[in-house]
Amino acid sequence: MQKLLQGILNFRRNVAPGYAETFAKLALGQSPDTLLIACSDSRVVPNLFASTEPGDMFVLRNVANLVPPYDDSRPDTGTESEGAAIEFSVRTLGISDIIVCGHSECGGMQALMRGREQIPARNLRAWLANGDRSLFRYRAGERASPEPDAVNQLSQLNVLQQMDHLATYPVIREKMDAGKLRLHGWWFEISTTIVHAWDPLENRFVPIDEMEAERIMQRLHAESSGGPQASGSR
Repeated sequence: MQKLLQGILNFRRNVAPGYAETFAKLALGQSPDTLLIACSDSRVVPNLFASTEPGDMFVLRNVANLVPPYDDSRPDTGTESEGAAIEFSVRTLGISDIIVCGHSECGGMQALMRGREQIPARNLRAWLANGDRSLFRYRAGERASPEPDAVNQLSQLNVLQQMDHLATYPVIREKMDAGKLRLHGWWFEISTTIVHAWDPLENRFVPIDEMEAERIMQRLHAESSGGPQASGSR
């Protein structure tokens, strides 16, 4: 807590004055173009590794960057925060891109690998069921890169599976079919700070360097002028 309080004081004294105009505009409303779904892990800081400014991204974080698949048979209780964030960002904010961002050494993936039934915490055990399909894909031999670590391989496949879950939401499918929404998979390697992007053409995660960033932008430009968008996990 002491570090946090000192940080607030430093922000107030040394940082906030330089953002006065930015926050004055943001007080009138937000217009991010991207929803980023990331893990709650304290080592993963999307605004840091993506060098974004306030207002650039709408961020949803939870354990293991999971997205419960849409299920219209469930009672509409309005208690699912992930669904609420998805609907709000797509319908109200009009975002054009959704990124699922996993990461290396993910504790949620480690728990899945060991077996969910061994988790004593009831809520965590139930929540990680949204990663069961990812584990199935791993055990079936699917891989998303030459990554040697088993947990990291599972983490990468989990990104692809959560993209598939996103595509089950009617609002997302509607926007994708209209060519107004794109899904992306990222994977952050903590030890190297390298962000990898899922490349549907190469069928693997590729480090985002200058060349890959240019390739991604060219592909997105081509897609934006060429019709419906498809989930990158295919």
